[in-house]
Amino acid sequence: MTPLERLADLIDEGRVPRDSGGYLDLLPPETGKPATLAQAAMHNPIVAAIYERWWRPFGAAVLGLNGLGMDRERRAARKTLGLDGEQLVLDVACGPGNFTHDYGEALHGKGFAVGLDVSPPMLTRAVRDNSGERVAYLRADARDLPFADGTFDAVSCFAALYLVPEPFRVIDELVRVLAPGGRLAVLTSARSGLGALRLPENLLGATTGLRMFDRDEVTDVFDRHGMIDVRQRITGFAQFVSARKA
Repeated sequence: MTPLERLADLIDEGRVPRDSGGYLDLLPPETGKPATLAQAAMHNPIVAAIYERWWRPFGAAVLGLNGLGMDRERRAARKTLGLDGEQLVLDVACGPGNFTHDYGEALHGKGFAVGLDVSPPMLTRAVRDNSGERVAYLRADARDLPFADGTFDAVSCFAALYLVPEPFRVIDELVRVLAPGGRLAVLTSARSGLGALRLPENLLGATTGLRMFDRDEVTDVFDRHGMIDVRQRITGFAQFVSARKA
């Protein structure tokens, strides 16, 4: 069975994906049309091409994550999600698939990683640069994930919640498709906590479309869902939050 066939088997009955040159597509072409500068960047083929080498490091610097590095980020993600076997893994807002491919490399046996994004240029790049025998990509809306409850053993969403419309609805979906005992990790923005910076933070959001989350907004949603072992690490203007489903 090919990776795309494995992915098709995971998708809800009644949803018919089409093959879009190496990834499956559940959305009309106009879906996900950018509404902000930040969203427009994620739909730009040039940004997709330079994402790992230039764009992501620039974004990390803006958020105050200087020096972390993509390799270290990926190692931390694998460790947090507990990837070492035959898990099913979902990487939401996967971009060009750097983390998704790394997840696939950490799995064996029936292990399988799905990268999901709304941007055709990002997914085209993912297929080109980060394909693998345990990896497949899907274009779909993160607010309406096309999977049954409890499908995945691990779920991640990195550097995206501050870009998407209805981010808390996205978190609801991440939790819904996570299996009991499964691990969830997100990397997103966080306000500094300094009142003097609130105006600049608001101006940044208004100009670029980046949402700055209050420090307890994401953890409060996790708590509302009954997630356990909730851990939050704040560095600069970024927060890494992980939890386990009871």
